[in-house]
Amino acid sequence: MQARRKIAVAGATGRVGRHVVDVLKAGGHDVVAMSRSSGVDVVTGDGLAEALAGVECVIDVASGPSPDQEAATEFFTAAARNLHEAGERAGVRRMVVVSMIGCDRFTAGYNAAKVAHERVMLSGPIPVRVLRAAQFHEFVAQLVEWGRQGEVSYVPKMRTQLVAARTVAQALADLATDPETAPASGSAGTPILEIAGPREENLVDMAILLAGRRGDPVKIDGVSDPADPDRELYETGALLPGPDAILAGPTFEEWLGSTS
Repeated sequence: MQARRKIAVAGATGRVGRHVVDVLKAGGHDVVAMSRSSGVDVVTGDGLAEALAGVECVIDVASGPSPDQEAATEFFTAAARNLHEAGERAGVRRMVVVSMIGCDRFTAGYNAAKVAHERVMLSGPIPVRVLRAAQFHEFVAQLVEWGRQGEVSYVPKMRTQLVAARTVAQALADLATDPETAPASGSAGTPILEIAGPREENLVDMAILLAGRRGDPVKIDGVSDPADPDRELYETGALLPGPDAILAGPTFEEWLGSTS
């Protein structure tokens, strides 16, 4: 039986964070759920010192309000520095942070912001493990809505290996609560691991499946953004996991069946 640990979750009310909180509480751990709504701001540092008192590990799944590269980079780097600074003072022993598979292959956008996030996190005084995840199952519906123009939704062409947010949350919790025996990938001792779903999927096909299951008459049209310098990477497999990645279900279709 694992020892009860005090773990703080940055971004506790977000897509992954709420699952992380649930998993940790189910495991009997003492969880400090950090979010702006609870009075903790990782960007300004407000409330961090109090929240991290007695905390052994921080799981960072916080995300900024904007996907813009500059804004996202400012958010992530400020948050990383504040978590290290406040965490070191509080005696935090380690941190686990979620990132994105393939982000280091991109030159612009949100992916590039995540690379900056990783860099600041890994260069800080507290030991850090980075878990790079594939796109979440929940991401498909979000992209359908973002691309909706009348009766058509323009969805980016993308090869991916979609994974459930709950599955990623479980892996993050495992790394935080039992780092010596948690599932790992890559070479021994690497601070960067990967997690993805059980099989490669085409995002446009999954969007069509989603619309059909939900009775949404919208027509899905796969597109490439000519203004994006990294557009070919999405279509050529840059977002797919490496051979040592943790692969875990459910598939998108299984997940859709359980949530619709």
